[in-house]
Amino acid sequence: MLIVEDDPDVCMMLQEYFEINDYEVATAQDGDEALARMLDPDQDFDIVLLDVMLPRKNGFDVLRESQEQGFSAPVLMLTARGEQESVLRGFGLGAEDYVTKPFSAEELAARVKAILYRTQPADRAPMEIYTIGEVEINFSTHEAFRGEEPVSFTSLEFDILEYLIQNEGHTVTRKQLLRDVWGISQDIITRTIDRHMASIRKKIEPDPANPRYIETVYGIGYRFRGNGA
Repeated sequence: MLIVEDDPDVCMMLQEYFEINDYEVATAQDGDEALARMLDPDQDFDIVLLDVMLPRKNGFDVLRESQEQGFSAPVLMLTARGEQESVLRGFGLGAEDYVTKPFSAEELAARVKAILYRTQPADRAPMEIYTIGEVEINFSTHEAFRGEEPVSFTSLEFDILEYLIQNEGHTVTRKQLLRDVWGISQDIITRTIDRHMASIRKKIEPDPANPRYIETVYGIGYRFRGNGA
């Protein structure tokens, strides 16, 4: 883990907390140092906690430049309270999540754990059967039924739906879908993703115009709400 925070007291507190909880922690206190560490081939971080307001180079520039040069570990942004524009900008640049200040170490740790769970799927048990409302989906056989009636999903729709379910309750950005489901890093036309979501909703939602299970998070992506949670 890399913690990028220019306040030395906050940085030390977070470092001590995560080390006590068995994380290996490196730190940086300005944008230039953070970028150098992220791009150092001898360092391999599972996650980066990146403050937005940093000396020398702000967190947005660090995130953008690191990704342009191939850095792929998930990044959690630390932002000031009420900076909605910063949140949207961070997601647009590829951040996995954000936490607003002030925050507790426990809250931050929970977000970190959730991100690592989402971004390291190889450690999960494979999903088999899942029921959404009246639709039962078998991800092993790529079959779905509403009662006795088969429901037809494309292979890609099965993959999208499984990914959303695995991230239930969490916002999934369009960039995450492109990277983790499509397997590509560059942007494609947003309408392509939206068309697939519209197709999935027609098959699982009682009222696709007012979705109950797959919520649109405007400007960011989607959130799977499970059985009407």
